[in-house]
Amino acid sequence: MQRLFPLALSAALLTPVAIARTALAQPSLEVVAELQQAPGNLTVTPDGQLIMSLHQFYNPPYPVAEYDNGAIAPLLPQSNSPVSASVLGLLSDSTGIVWLLDNAMGSDRPPQLVGWNTQQDTLHKTISLADVTPDGSFINDLRIDETTQTAFITDPAGGDNAALIVVDLEAGTAQRLLEGHYSVTPEPIDLFVEGNPLLRRTPERTYQRPQVGVDAIAMDANNEWLYYGALHGTSLYRIRTADLRDGSLSSVELASRVEKYADKPICDGILMDGAGNIYLGELAANAIGVITPEREYRRLIEDPRLSWVDDFEFSADGQTIYAVTNRLHLSAPLNAGVEAGTPPFYIFAFEPLAPRTQP
Repeated sequence: MQRLFPLALSAALLTPVAIARTALAQPSLEVVAELQQAPGNLTVTPDGQLIMSLHQFYNPPYPVAEYDNGAIAPLLPQSNSPVSASVLGLLSDSTGIVWLLDNAMGSDRPPQLVGWNTQQDTLHKTISLADVTPDGSFINDLRIDETTQTAFITDPAGGDNAALIVVDLEAGTAQRLLEGHYSVTPEPIDLFVEGNPLLRRTPERTYQRPQVGVDAIAMDANNEWLYYGALHGTSLYRIRTADLRDGSLSSVELASRVEKYADKPICDGILMDGAGNIYLGELAANAIGVITPEREYRRLIEDPRLSWVDDFEFSADGQTIYAVTNRLHLSAPLNAGVEAGTPPFYIFAFEPLAPRTQP
């Protein structure tokens, strides 16, 4: 069965939850790359290779690219590719294996997690997620605990059935957890970017405002806590990674281990540094903000070029953060069927409040 656009919908006109914001000294924003193709997510290998997904909402020529010297090129073979055209989340581990989330949207393939060895340019592993991804799934982003060889994946799905997926990378098995829990489902709020709401054109030629479930995901430097929240949500939650791996917990017991961590604005990808600061893109304000260890949200950088900050990643040395922007609100799936997201798209760099790990 072909996988279709997976967003929960509401026609309600609601005002986003207000969050108090205190300005910090604004770091400088450096342009790393101006791109003609819209990036999705970004990862950096241990040797500094910048690899990005090309966002499927823009119908890119290939799904995953390497950026080098001002140009992008396909990372994967173009014939007999191990993935479909719909890769979004990706993450490099410390050995240079880049794990790719193939959500298979618009494809007859099942969703899968694919490991690509960037040192040898060979396929490392493929893990089918067919058994844990119901119709409408949209596996979106991931974090990996290399100590336990576990991947944690967000699936906003259709909204009400949003969930986290936990994958044992060695065994190749997966579980779908917290499905429908309030921490993963969207709130009934609308997102306005640059003055306009997100709009989806339905097959019946009506227009609806999507509300998207769990998207943001981050893990602390010790791999103890997983932080996550809905894109259309004003709260960030956390749960211990050990609890997510504990197969003896019932669904009720697991749900009881979820904690609300902090308030947040509507955001896409997030990233945590070694001091406990969590960086996010404040989509409604063309800004980058941070949730501090005191659990307070503060706006960090404002710039009109920060038009839909989709993802963050540390540089190989852990001293710099990269951020990608793709003007996703102007892509046809979120702009009433009209393609208006024109280049340039950006990779930016800025100095974080703390490095990836503390000395």
